[in-house]
Amino acid sequence: MRIAMIGTGYVGLVSGACFADFGHRVCCIDKDSAKIDGLNAGVMPIWEPGLEAIVKANVERGRLTFSTELGENVGNADAVFIAVGTPARRGDGHADLSFVFDAVRELAKVIRPGTVVVTKSTVPVGTGDRIEEILREEGATDISVASNPEFLREGAAIADFKHPDRIVVGAEDDRAQEVLKEIYRPLFLNRAPILFTGRRTAELTKYAANAFLAVKISFINEIADLCEAVDADVQDVARGIGLDNRIGPKFLHAGPGYGGSCFPKDTLALLQTAGKFGVDQRIVRTTVEVNDQRKAHMVDRVAAAVGEDLSGKRVAVLGLAFKPNTDDMREAPSIPLVNALVERGAKVSAFDPVAREQAEKIFTAIEFAADAYEAAAGADALVIVTEWDEFRALDLEKIAEALRGKVLVDLRNVYDRDEAEEAGLAYFGIGRGRLEKN
Repeated sequence: MRIAMIGTGYVGLVSGACFADFGHRVCCIDKDSAKIDGLNAGVMPIWEPGLEAIVKANVERGRLTFSTELGENVGNADAVFIAVGTPARRGDGHADLSFVFDAVRELAKVIRPGTVVVTKSTVPVGTGDRIEEILREEGATDISVASNPEFLREGAAIADFKHPDRIVVGAEDDRAQEVLKEIYRPLFLNRAPILFTGRRTAELTKYAANAFLAVKISFINEIADLCEAVDADVQDVARGIGLDNRIGPKFLHAGPGYGGSCFPKDTLALLQTAGKFGVDQRIVRTTVEVNDQRKAHMVDRVAAAVGEDLSGKRVAVLGLAFKPNTDDMREAPSIPLVNALVERGAKVSAFDPVAREQAEKIFTAIEFAADAYEAAAGADALVIVTEWDEFRALDLEKIAEALRGKVLVDLRNVYDRDEAEEAGLAYFGIGRGRLEKN
């Protein structure tokens, strides 16, 4: 199959590379000429494990190309995937669909009859209907429109794409179903679950999935607060409930709150959709409020650990990306924490294995260290914000020697209190018993 992928962001680039690896001929298209020039030179615009290798292999085999031009790349395609950004609009939280609709208007000029247009971007219910209308308005005829939301985890996207929990396809006609069946045939043969639904159902499924996972995160974070009040251990609680197959262990890790490119904007977009149709979503609304409050209060945990007054204190922060194995800083819990530390007069030294370049665009009043030990040097407290693997095997005695204040604030519960105290550190975790015992 010939595929045109509009957008070379996270979803578009990963999806395009994986489709090419299935044997399809894929052209990834983007207006950003610098990004396309970089991709043609083998430079990845995002950091994702395994992505550079799979892109290089398929470029060399002639199955994957990059271009700024729609033209023949869309005109010769059997399917055109739209994978442009849908950020939350400032002020109201609605998904900004301007990039999606602009792409549709442009591709309508060159698309041929019989092509299937597929939304890979996360879009509100009814977006496919509007895409159909725009195509008709622009004179494009006999075009099928389908929804195929992505369910990729940053840091594990290629494995998720090739070994998915499920593939959801929202299609209103047989042609769209058949084309997407053929595109996903390698996974279909491997018995990956493929769910065919109506287009609006597929659009809503993406939002519902992310909202539910966000609920699990906020739930366990509130349970962590209760654990601190009653002298219980949230990690054992999470294991105890996670072993129930009806609940499952994933997304039950207490921490500083969720961030990233999906959960924050998708929960807001779901609330906006519900409001538009007059349906109250109290659980999701509360989840958003709980998460916002949690991220804002993380600085209070640091202050409590070092003596309330942060003025003149030096704080080392390990991990800036919103999760491990990515350089994505969007809505990262580190942002409100670091900003609040600086506002309260603290000096911040930070280290992240891959997100420094992105972080430097956000933080201008902090120092960036070359590694964890350099960040810890002379600091009054060390704060673990992102649970990178390399932070799980720190030499805690060396950390204690480097620190001035001997305080470890572990917002990801990477370490046990006993091993931290044995190394000479005062340990402050999340939901690991009464705060005064930390």
